[in-house]
This record gives sequence, structure tokens and C-alpha cells, in this order.
Amino acid sequence: MKLWVYEYLTGGGIDAQLAGSSSLADLSALVVEGRVMRDAIVGDLRQLEGVQVSFASSRFEQVPEGVGHCRAKPGESMLEFVSRAAREHDYAWIVAPECDGLMLDLADAVGPGRWIGCTKEAIALASSKRATAARLASRGIAVTPALEASDIDVSTQQRWVVKPDDGAGSLDTLVFDDAHAACAEYASRRAADREAVLQAWVEGDALSLSLMCDEAGVTLISINRQRISVDEPAAGHAGQVLGFDGVDVDQIGLDSPQGRALDALARQVAASLPGLRGFAGIDVVWHAARGPVVIEVNPRATVAYAGLSARLGRNLAADVLAAHGLYVAQRALSACGTSS
Repeated sequence: MKLWVYEYLTGGGIDAQLAGSSSLADLSALVVEGRVMRDAIVGDLRQLEGVQVSFASSRFEQVPEGVGHCRAKPGESMLEFVSRAAREHDYAWIVAPECDGLMLDLADAVGPGRWIGCTKEAIALASSKRATAARLASRGIAVTPALEASDIDVSTQQRWVVKPDDGAGSLDTLVFDDAHAACAEYASRRAADREAVLQAWVEGDALSLSLMCDEAGVTLISINRQRISVDEPAAGHAGQVLGFDGVDVDQIGLDSPQGRALDALARQVAASLPGLRGFAGIDVVWHAARGPVVIEVNPRATVAYAGLSARLGRNLAADVLAAHGLYVAQRALSACGTSS
């Protein structure tokens, strides 16, 4: 089985970002996260019998001689590169943010026959924080809904958040103590035709749930703690910058009362978003009174993937392939003396 791993930023997507408004300094933390995820996935795949793995690289990276990788050709667009490389392999495992329909475009470039990941329907729904919150709320799941300025009681003493509707992680996310300032930021983004959401800040323990999903359902494999910071106000803004400083995996026992509650939540979320496949994540805040409140769903590998195979004593890449009906079939073929 020839399998290709494409992580957006380390695979050449940083060129597209630099062509826009982002600077290399702004992207450096995301590039590090991307490389950590990519290397963890590739490392797991290399341990599997019968799997030949390569990955996408870029001009910013020096890859040791003899390590399987490929890069975009001069003048080749990102989607052209992904389409070509996918056709040169049996399957493609893509890790990319949902911003601006990117994951959906990549799914089209790869094609459903080679795609390892969630279905396009699940990606499309999870790509919108507004739509995800509405869907989950309709199923009785606690969320922080997307609000309009008219929904807010400005006399309420609490924090507010303004962020992109399809953003990844803490990117371009501001936290406000003043409702008027939050509404002004939200209105400014909408006036500039930027899809944004305005939400109430949820106080509590910032967690992420790592899931393994297949047609039969979902298995909660790890409950992780996120290191979230609220930093100094952004230049030209009244809001403080929300920072993501990493994740500590496997922090709450699955058999604990909290773990059992989160397992039930994971099953509810997965049932509400059919099409989650392989590794996926749910960002949750455990509120002291409300319990777990869903912030967003990530229909892809997250940074929590790194280190989890070693921590849990299982090869998660094998689980992902099995969730797509691939690795079990491959092992059966190998046992029969047939190669794919």
C-alpha cells in the first residue's frame, strides 16, 4: 500500500499564506504544530507492515537523503500538486485547516477513492462553528451558540469571544471584557465580508477529546488538557489575544466519572455529525455548573495525535486505516502471500 501524507503548511501551503496577509513569524507556531502532527503520523505508518509511506515537503525544509517525500513542481498550484501526488499513491492522508473551504478543496483534489479522512459532508458542517453549534444544540448538546449583537444583554458581566467562523485553533481570536467592544469587532469583521462568530466566553477547564471513528461509531481514546492563554490586547483592538500554548494528552481517566460523561458526549456528537472517520477531535470546556460545553469539532488529526500512540501503547495510524477498511484488508492479503 503506497500512502502519502500531506500536511498543509509543511507541504507547501506556507507559500500560499505568505502570499496573503500572513507573515512567517505569524505562521511559525502553526508550522511547528503541523510538522509535529505530520512526523507523528508518518512515524506510525512506517511501523506498519506492507505500508510504503511518503510525505509532502516544501522549499523551507531539508529532508534527509533516502526519506520518501515529494514537492510541488515549479509553477504547480497547491491543488494541482495534491492531485498529482495523490494519483501517484494508493491513498492520501490529508491534515489541513478547514479555513476558506481548504479541506473540501483538498478532498476534491484527492478524490473519494484515495481519501483517508472524514466525509465531505462532515467536513463542511464542522468547518462552520455557527452551523456546528446549531446542529449540536438541536440534539440537546450543550454548546456556546453563535450570537448576534441583538442577542446580547450588554449589562451582563462576562467575557465575549470574536473569531472566524471557519478558523483553526486560536487563530485570529479575540477575547473581550466589554460587550460593546465585542459587538463592534464583530460588526467590523462582518462589514469586511469576513465570516465571524460572536460567542459568550465559557469559563472552565479547557479540554480536547481525541476520537477514533468508523462506520460503527466512535471510541474516545484520550482526554487532553489544552494550555490556553489570554494575552495582551492586540494592536488596534480592544480585545485580548487568545493563545494556544500546546496540549497535554491523556490527562483524565476514561473510567473516571468525568471520563464517562465525556465518553457519552463524544458519542452524542458523533451521532449528530455523521461521516466522522479515523482520527477526529472535539474541543470542550468543562464548566463548573454546566459540565462539558462543546466549543468546536475538528474533522481531522489534531496536534494531540503526536505522542498518543506511545502514550496509549497502540499504533493510531493502524486504527485510522482500519477505520477505513484498509489495514485489516492489507494484513489479510499479506497473510495470503499477495501484495497490493
